[in-house]
Amino acid sequence: MRVAGKPPDDEHPYGHTQLESIGALVVGSFVITTAIAIFWNSIDVIFDLISGQSTGWSAATIALWVALLTIGVKVLLTIYTTKIGRQTNNAAILALAYDHRNDIFSASAAAIGIFLGILGYLWADPLAGALVSLVILRTGIVILRESTADLMDTIPGKALGKQIIGLLDDIPKIEQIEEIQAHRFGPYLVINITICVDGGLSVEEGDRIATRVEQVLTDNIDFVRRVHVHYHPYPQ
Repeated sequence: MRVAGKPPDDEHPYGHTQLESIGALVVGSFVITTAIAIFWNSIDVIFDLISGQSTGWSAATIALWVALLTIGVKVLLTIYTTKIGRQTNNAAILALAYDHRNDIFSASAAAIGIFLGILGYLWADPLAGALVSLVILRTGIVILRESTADLMDTIPGKALGKQIIGLLDDIPKIEQIEEIQAHRFGPYLVINITICVDGGLSVEEGDRIATRVEQVLTDNIDFVRRVHVHYHPYPQ
């Protein structure tokens, strides 16, 4: 996050904010790896119990209290990081919020498994771990999909495109919106838009319309860092 906050330079004119999406990729990869490890270990323990290679063990009561405390802490961390992530639109922090949420599931499963293990149901703990690992795996895949989409510039979506068209409807002398493109740089957007105006207008008037488009989009769409407007004569 510290590197992502560095200002633009000659080699990175749009800054270093895409490192946030790269950070989210790393988090997602760790989440998926953790899910696979938990699932494999849980199935291994269940197999040992069924085959009689292990008689199992029952966790101490203190372990149950630790699991319950972990649930409480992770609930608070999930709420806090989700709030900050949505305010900043930061992919890495949102990925961390997903990770904290996963810990709620895993700690809850651990608490249930420990409780049932104390009662003598030794298979409950590894079974709960296997089920929770599937939830964790799904979350890791979601993190990877979203962060990869940011890096692959899979925008604008339909909602953003409609929002841009709606905002520009109020600007006079725009005859047609020819093309809309957007690139994500971390939490920020850079929009490239091509509009068509009356070919009889002066260059100065065309520039005034383009400046108005920049102002409207920057003022009304969150996290827009820059807008590039190209205008063509209409009809071409």
